[in-house]
Amino acid sequence: MSNPNNSTLSRRGFALTAVAALTVTAACGNGVGGNNAAKIDARVDATLNQMYDLYPNTIDLAEKSTGMLIMPLVTEAGFGFGGAYGRGALRINGYTVDYYSTVKGSAGFQIGAQQYAHVLFFMTDDALEEFRRSSGWAAGADLEYVVSDQGDSIAADTNTLRSPVLAAIFGQAGLRVGATLEGTKYTRIIP
Repeated sequence: MSNPNNSTLSRRGFALTAVAALTVTAACGNGVGGNNAAKIDARVDATLNQMYDLYPNTIDLAEKSTGMLIMPLVTEAGFGFGGAYGRGALRINGYTVDYYSTVKGSAGFQIGAQQYAHVLFFMTDDALEEFRRSSGWAAGADLEYVVSDQGDSIAADTNTLRSPVLAAIFGQAGLRVGATLEGTKYTRIIP
């Protein structure tokens, strides 16, 4: 006769072993020691070069900004409910100081998918510090756009330069119309 306690212990042992193996496997994929940071930096460099070539007025903005958050590739899709995700880098004085992910959720009449790049120019030290200190900074309706979602270049005048955060959205491809950053959340990551 078999002992019912032995099969229960085997099931518990199996379940605990499976949970432990899953935890170890998840910890192995944390990116530490990987080359994800180098990939992000290479994409950031390419994105900045593309932006400067397409919209020369952004060179002046970059020089006047206290920092820039560059998201080289954001993928957005929706069918009723939608979302977006991307990864990028925060650069201060031309050097990467942190890496960030961006997440956006939306609901309403929408269908399609698109990819785009965007850059946030922090024009004041206070805006940059607020962004860096927050545990998850959300972009709102107070952003001023220097490059619109249709790809038109908008001149940066003295009123625009007084805004604490400026945004450029460009390089759009896909079957979805329009891209805004309202409701987008940025979180610091370790790539």
